[in-house]
Amino acid sequence: MFSAKPFHAVFINLSAYKFTPLGDLPELRERLRDVAQAGQLKGTILLSPEGINFFVAGGRTELDLLLTVLRAVPGLEQLTAKESESVDQPFNRMLVKIKKEIIAFGVEGIDPSRHPTRKIAPQLLKAWLDEGRAVTLLDTRNDYEVSMGTFQGAVPVGIDHFRDFPEAVRRLPDELKERPIVMFCTGGIRCEKAGPYMERAGFRNVHQLDGGILKYFEECGGAHFQGECFVFDRRVGVDSALHETNSVMCFNCQMPLREEEQRDPRYVPDVSCPHCFGKKSGANAAAKSPVE
Repeated sequence: MFSAKPFHAVFINLSAYKFTPLGDLPELRERLRDVAQAGQLKGTILLSPEGINFFVAGGRTELDLLLTVLRAVPGLEQLTAKESESVDQPFNRMLVKIKKEIIAFGVEGIDPSRHPTRKIAPQLLKAWLDEGRAVTLLDTRNDYEVSMGTFQGAVPVGIDHFRDFPEAVRRLPDELKERPIVMFCTGGIRCEKAGPYMERAGFRNVHQLDGGILKYFEECGGAHFQGECFVFDRRVGVDSALHETNSVMCFNCQMPLREEEQRDPRYVPDVSCPHCFGKKSGANAAAKSPVE
């Protein structure tokens, strides 16, 4: 069993996304930069014509102001955010960027704001799993995330980057097209695009876990989940109570390492780990985005 670090919260970690048409992006970017700078917030805010995606950390009052500014934007009035706490500031700087997509996918015509996949609430999924309902749990995350923890019996889609998802779907067995599928990711945003894509590919009974693993932890704890959840910041992993664990990132290859992997003799801080030992510097390095 992994353990969490001693916990005395100082920072609030706030994450949210919303697929909705947004305009005047340069003006909105400057306004959000001003609010973040004034409040000494750190993290990443991505803006695009399809919506917003952010993960920001700071003080409660300053984050409340950020949410107030965002909810004044047409289309973001009902923006809801997930929060957790941490002892340290998990981000190094504050970035506000305009991008083509708020989550890189690269498939034209996928519009979650108009054609969303059916969502299943965390507590309903837990009830299904409690009763042993026949359902395929599809983990849409990258393999290095899955290695940290996932739902019992889940099927990893088998990718190194979310842009590889369409090819992974083509490898799935045809019999899954008729079976009930619940897909999940860290916070839900990847499934917003993965679900409509799977439906386009002929999968007829697809649901996405509303709010992802983090919302499930918040509402249901660790029931039916093994391990911890990788997060895209300096915390590396959180447990089912949303507390930071003792996992670290390899300095050389940037792979996440659970406590048992840190006990491996091939793990030398700032030098190597079991994933990159004996390989060229930087081998296996995975690009980790601070916003899922």
